[in-house]
Amino acid sequence: MQNFQFLVSEEEEKTRIDSYLAAQSQLQLSRSRLQKLIDDGKITVNNKKVKANYKLKKGDLITLSIPPAKEYTAIKPESIPLDILYEDEDLLVINKPQGMVVHPAHGHYSGTLVNALLYHCSDLSGINGVMRPGIVHRLDKDTSGLMLVAKNDYAHLALAEQIKNREVKRKYLAIVFGNVKEDEFTIDAPIGRHPVDRKKMSVTLKNSKPARTRVRVLERYGGNYTLIEASLETGRTHQIRVHMANIGHPVVGDPVYGPKKQPFKLPGQMLHAAELVFKHPKTGQMLTFKQAIPPIMESLIEKLRKTI
Repeated sequence: MQNFQFLVSEEEEKTRIDSYLAAQSQLQLSRSRLQKLIDDGKITVNNKKVKANYKLKKGDLITLSIPPAKEYTAIKPESIPLDILYEDEDLLVINKPQGMVVHPAHGHYSGTLVNALLYHCSDLSGINGVMRPGIVHRLDKDTSGLMLVAKNDYAHLALAEQIKNREVKRKYLAIVFGNVKEDEFTIDAPIGRHPVDRKKMSVTLKNSKPARTRVRVLERYGGNYTLIEASLETGRTHQIRVHMANIGHPVVGDPVYGPKKQPFKLPGQMLHAAELVFKHPKTGQMLTFKQAIPPIMESLIEKLRKTI
């Protein structure tokens, strides 16, 4: 059982308790999950049960008792095909398909990359806890492409340190709306939880972290769409999707940050992790992996080229 306490300041008065807690980065809990905990009496204010719409007052003491995640053994190995590009005793490099969830979460414990990894590997690192064994970094469900997986804690710590020090190079390809005019530029804008919709991220100065994305235009399609290469200097949640939407060029097919009415029938955003460069944690050898875009993205590009 994890326990947390928060003391409400004057600036935080009149905020709904579920909104307030969803903004606390150390909790990493969705608003719906928090509402369930409130209903179950796992979250109290001044030792009393409240409702999710309770408006906070200065001096309120919020106490959370969060039940533990499902045990590691409860996450079942599943025989799900994996596209493994590289594997040794320390790590794997995987080409994740669009539509695959990376790790189990509340209410979603099967069909994930972790379920597939548990079937394939006898051991995975435990650094990220029982719910995310081996996961050094993640991709969104509908983002395809290259991912690193650690088989032991030593490799995990070493790879995580490389990411923290910006030594891992990660390049993505994306089709975005509109004509991106500049050939090359950097988006330097902090990202945090959206102030209203807690399931989304946004460019904001409140409770945010620095975020930098380098963008290079590869092709333009009649002024209506652009193919870009985006290089991550930081690794914030939904970073490329949020940054591109913030400058008026959301990723095509993005149901969260793009327009409600999409011009093509797509299963998700046209975003692909195309290149991954890192130093092997044991040998020190620089490893480079490149993965071609998936057929659905290739097909859309061919269609857009015909419109020019």
